[in-house]
Amino acid sequence: MTQRLTPGTAAMLVVPPMLWAGNAVVGRLVHDLIPPLTLNFIRWVLAFLILLPLAHGVLHRDSPLWPHWRRYALLGLLGVGLYNALQYMALQTSTPINATLVGSSMPIWMLAVGALFFKAPVTRRQLAGAFLSMCGVLLVLSRGEWSQLLALRLVPGDLFMVLATISWAFYSWMLSGTREPAAIRGDWAAFLMAQMVFGLAWSGSFAGLEWAAGRTHIAWGWPLAAALAFIAVGPAVLAYRFWGVGVQRAGPALASFFVNLTPLFAALLSAAFLGDRPQLFHGLAFALIVGGIVVSSRR
Repeated sequence: MTQRLTPGTAAMLVVPPMLWAGNAVVGRLVHDLIPPLTLNFIRWVLAFLILLPLAHGVLHRDSPLWPHWRRYALLGLLGVGLYNALQYMALQTSTPINATLVGSSMPIWMLAVGALFFKAPVTRRQLAGAFLSMCGVLLVLSRGEWSQLLALRLVPGDLFMVLATISWAFYSWMLSGTREPAAIRGDWAAFLMAQMVFGLAWSGSFAGLEWAAGRTHIAWGWPLAAALAFIAVGPAVLAYRFWGVGVQRAGPALASFFVNLTPLFAALLSAAFLGDRPQLFHGLAFALIVGGIVVSSRR
């Protein structure tokens, strides 16, 4: 499904990669302070409390959520329970830039999942856009020197990130459906809360298994509290809000190309907070990634 990309939709789809880049950096910073599955569970507990005043009606006995509980349970598993848990597990052994770069294979997985499971046709423009965007990602990875790619070494975290990306591809294609009750689909907070109800059950179960395995150490303090506040408000509530609306407007295949902006934003965040100055290859990578978005979005 190739749909028209308006400036407003494009701006909406730029926000999640910015927040996801920050999420990767923060997840790596606190990987010694809290187990990854516990981090994911606490993040969604906080997000649930933030949304509760806005969408508590979803939890009522007569809510239209319950007749469709199977669909929302699956959305909660893919988008809340699995994707973020796998990402935080990836950041135990992988760097933020490596994790976001592996995650930038999203357009390829999105096209494959759409073609194999949702009968979505793949156009030549989409393939060309995927190629351009991946060139931009590789340019960031190599820091402008292609010989650096030969020195790339994958770690177990990279495999976790691949699984997370596949989970997100299925989640995004399910978002493009129109089977939600109007009372839920028309209210962004209710739509996210409907997924979060079941996502909390999934993520809580995963965290319980982690504690049963003996990973119970949590170093409480201001650094961890600040990290939890950021990932609950930004990458959880706001990013899901913008991504959900963007996918519904532009379609999952086109929206997936915006994920390739995440490594670029990760590099910019490093420049802002770590003192690394932007290089020429950052600008070239941005041009390639945006070029892939433009090519794939044209009819």
